[in-house]
Amino acid sequence: MSSIQIQRLQKTAHWMGETNRDWENAISKQTKEGIGVPRNARVKSSTGIYHIMMRGIDKRFIFLQNQDHKQFLIQLQRAKAKSDGKVLAYCMMQNHVHLLLKEGGEEIGNTVRRINVGYAKYHNSTHDRVGHLFQGRFKSEAVNDQGYLYTVFRYIHQNPLKAGLVNEIGDYPWSSYGEYLRKNPVYVDDDFDDNPLWHRFSNKEEYRRFHQESLEDPCMDFIDKKRITEKGIKNFMECNRRFQELQGISITDRNARIKKFKEETGASIRQMEKALGIGRGVIQKALK
Repeated sequence: MSSIQIQRLQKTAHWMGETNRDWENAISKQTKEGIGVPRNARVKSSTGIYHIMMRGIDKRFIFLQNQDHKQFLIQLQRAKAKSDGKVLAYCMMQNHVHLLLKEGGEEIGNTVRRINVGYAKYHNSTHDRVGHLFQGRFKSEAVNDQGYLYTVFRYIHQNPLKAGLVNEIGDYPWSSYGEYLRKNPVYVDDDFDDNPLWHRFSNKEEYRRFHQESLEDPCMDFIDKKRITEKGIKNFMECNRRFQELQGISITDRNARIKKFKEETGASIRQMEKALGIGRGVIQKALK
């Protein structure tokens, strides 16, 4: 809360004859509720590349028919044209979307809002609904180096496989996987300077092998420190095998991994016991 906002509350309390305790309670209430508290600024990417994730409000499905997916891609193209940004990868799941975007002439948040507003307007009109379609603020992470660019690229395309929607990544029709495989850019950009991924693979077999490799990095959409579900922990564990192998390593390494698990998931000790397969006492000692 800014000093100006605090001064305004002080004046209001004075005019209304409220006590200092009343005013302190008002400050506490507004702070807890987030009123007047600015959101944390997004981390800027040194490369201009961002991994974006947008989820349906209350985790509801945002794609109900094939035409919905097509319309989202139309909105993606329109936003790209207006912002002069670049699309490196995408994957439309049932209740969320992953995008790998390169910032253009406008701030990445404005580009994403163009997509959100355009698609939400279409969706609400088509499916006879009102209100917000997407859940709050979209999630984003900066992609600052080539190594992590490849990691996010693979992770985005592996989403349908990990969700059990297909047996082979290439069977899923609503991601950019096929555009790269067939060397047929439709929605992604194939300029080398803007998209180093396009020329990363010498042949189809190398491309397929790359996508068959397992991921060891955290998955952005499963990390929710405020409230993580059992399913969320399960998915997080599948993406982070180092937490599945706590037996046979040194106590120092084990404790470090336990702390890291807690930091990245916000799981309760009970949830950690179940997920990690170790006792409460060991976990509590590691977290001290």
